[in-house]
Amino acid sequence: MGSSSAQGKSYDYSFKILLIGDSGVGKSSLLVSFMSNPVEDLTPTIGVDFKIKQLAVGGKRLKLTIWDTAGQERFRTLTSSYYRGAQGIILVYDVTRRETFTNLSDVWAKEVELYSTNQDCIKMLVGNKVDKESERVVTKEEGIAFAQEYGCLFLECSAKTRENVEKCFEELALKIMEVPSLLEEGSSIVKRNILKQNPEYKAPSGGGCCS
Repeated sequence: MGSSSAQGKSYDYSFKILLIGDSGVGKSSLLVSFMSNPVEDLTPTIGVDFKIKQLAVGGKRLKLTIWDTAGQERFRTLTSSYYRGAQGIILVYDVTRRETFTNLSDVWAKEVELYSTNQDCIKMLVGNKVDKESERVVTKEEGIAFAQEYGCLFLECSAKTRENVEKCFEELALKIMEVPSLLEEGSSIVKRNILKQNPEYKAPSGGGCCS
């Protein structure tokens, strides 16, 4: 009955997800909305913030560590470590601001290419703020075309009304679970067993830091 507690682990897989895109497109709001809190007007993220969310998708229990980055240029020094080991990347734009969409191809897609350590990494394009339909300047068709060109999944959502917010993360997680290499990375049991089987491996003693 309590087999999960015997393993001391309350999830089957753990995945690292990134949120990228221009400042002000609603990356933090999406994350807050997904964490099930009401969305207030959030101050811009400074550097990197991350949240952990456990959810059940496709009959598996997942632990998602979702990293939210500052879109501003001056915080871009963290980049490579931020991308390292990510199984999923969510590229966010604001459907009411054209430049946030063009910057995805001009800036962000290039960055993914440069820094993502994972060839199989799943990308998802998300058009946020569809609650402001009257102010929309980027059509859904344009979003679909971009997603096809860059090999991304695609969804439009609203962090404010929470429309499609959970679907974003769930669809991304389902897609990650279809890729054997990503699934293996996300399974910490595999890693732990490798350490156990390797007699050469010793925990560092004397409080030394090993990098």
